[in-house]
Amino acid sequence: MLRSKAVRVWTEMKKNKHAYVLMAPYFLIFCTFTVIPVLLSCALSFTNFNLLEQPRWIGWQNYARLFVQDDIFLIALKNTLLFAAITGPISYMACFIFAWLINELPPKLRAVLTLVLYAPSISGNTYLIWTLLFAGDSYGYANSFLMKWGFIMEPIQWLQDTRYVLTILILVQLWLSLGTSFLAFIAGLQNVDRTMYEAGSIDGIRNRWQELWFITLPAMRPQLMFGAVIQIASAFSVAEISIYLLGFPSVDYAAHTIVTHLVDYGTIRFEMGYASAIATVLFTIMLTVNLVTQKLLGKVGE
Repeated sequence: MLRSKAVRVWTEMKKNKHAYVLMAPYFLIFCTFTVIPVLLSCALSFTNFNLLEQPRWIGWQNYARLFVQDDIFLIALKNTLLFAAITGPISYMACFIFAWLINELPPKLRAVLTLVLYAPSISGNTYLIWTLLFAGDSYGYANSFLMKWGFIMEPIQWLQDTRYVLTILILVQLWLSLGTSFLAFIAGLQNVDRTMYEAGSIDGIRNRWQELWFITLPAMRPQLMFGAVIQIASAFSVAEISIYLLGFPSVDYAAHTIVTHLVDYGTIRFEMGYASAIATVLFTIMLTVNLVTQKLLGKVGE
């Protein structure tokens, strides 16, 4: 049975050999710069490696150290999961809702609003804006407004107070979230076959919500999955915002994430085996969430 299956697979490959030839350059690049580094990172996670000496096999010691001895990693794990649980779904829904609303507008107005909403995700010096807004003196916009209207009597150290730093990090990420997924959703909405709506009205669809659930969303499954992957990756890989806005490390590690922990051990301490273990844990979490999301999106329209 296995032999016959192998023969069938080989026959199909020979039949589609031209397609494999066209795919070969991308496949080689993908394997060289993505698949092989991921596999090497997984292998290095079981070693003690400092870039100067040969990797030394230590088994599961790096993972035991992560979850048993490294209290900072547990803080980073909690922060990352909380951050992703809030920003991931909200930013994903915001991308789709804004794209859905903009899609109903005239073309010129749609183009202008798309640019306005997409601009924050590509703008430079955004951290300067938020630093001015949450400056810890009375000249900071937030403090100035609250003191003027009598809500507070003295300035709040927004970027140094552990009660606020994670909330600010979430707020900034949501402000930057209308990026690639937002554009993908707009493209998907533009490519939905309009005749499907006419057929749906004949089949009994009576309102826009039914139209959205039974026609629009199923027709956009590729874009929905692409957007989900992008939003999951951005939610779990947050680091740059935390480093530039809240410092490295942040006060009492209140905004420390898995990626900033990875940066610490991978680019500062050069404990590459331990950093690889951190990266492997993050990769496993992201892969699991992606698989669950894929199953949920498969039920859209049912």
